[in-house]
Amino acid sequence: MRWTEEQVPDLSGKTFLVTGANSGLGLETTKVLAGKGAHVIMAVRDLGKGERARAGVTGSTELARIDLADLDSVRALAKQLHDDRRTIDVLVNNAGIMMPPRQLSAQGHELQFAANHLGHFALTLLILDLVQERVVTVSSGLHRGGRIHYEDLDGGAKYNPSAFYSQSKFANVLFGLELHRRLAGTTKRSILAHPGYSATNLQTSGPTGGAKLFMRMGNAMFAMPAAQGALNILYAATEPRAASGQFIGPDKFREFRGWPSVVQPDPKAADEADAKRLWALSEQLTDVQLSPADLRG
Repeated sequence: MRWTEEQVPDLSGKTFLVTGANSGLGLETTKVLAGKGAHVIMAVRDLGKGERARAGVTGSTELARIDLADLDSVRALAKQLHDDRRTIDVLVNNAGIMMPPRQLSAQGHELQFAANHLGHFALTLLILDLVQERVVTVSSGLHRGGRIHYEDLDGGAKYNPSAFYSQSKFANVLFGLELHRRLAGTTKRSILAHPGYSATNLQTSGPTGGAKLFMRMGNAMFAMPAAQGALNILYAATEPRAASGQFIGPDKFREFRGWPSVVQPDPKAADEADAKRLWALSEQLTDVQLSPADLRG
């Protein structure tokens, strides 16, 4: 049976924090959540774009600024949420960048790894004590074939935009599954999702040259609407049956298209030793660690 937004339960009284909520999958997710009664904290890098996006959302929302490629910005939002004594039912780690020319973050890390993985890793650990129900981490079907380039993490020796995008999305999966293991014995859940091939500005804002043209053509010819791709995120974020450790993605044509279903990650993502190695490295690079108090609940 197709799972659609009609199956999203009443969310009155719940608060969701969605990163990258001003466009694409994040905006579509926000619209449905707010429409079902939730209050949504739209965490965005550009407040002007966020305000314009927010104007088109019906329901209870607010804006919060975060630049996930800048760990100082991540810390600032986490501090603000704690200072305001906020309660967050569900954190949706959605924001991302895709296949830009090689750039470094404010802290000197390869930009895709910094924004897609390190920023979300730090945000999750810094506010996990505020999260009541679940953390949803959005990966991509392109995590398959990815690996962590421990020997050249920032691409200084050999940078390939696609390979390093896959690295960041593979890191999302390793992180989401390791968080699931560390949450064992609590009521909190760590759930992964990917949107299949969904048409958003992600595919055209990062790539350049021929890659950008190819992505633009692919969006027009093959991609699902962003609203349908967002259903996978919504399922992971709201469906009572969604279990910790599950990966939610489309059910048709190699998970490019279709409706939300439980899918399997790349077998390499089941390597717990690799996940622990990445976790320890991420703690080192972000200077953020998980404390026993964060695991309560």
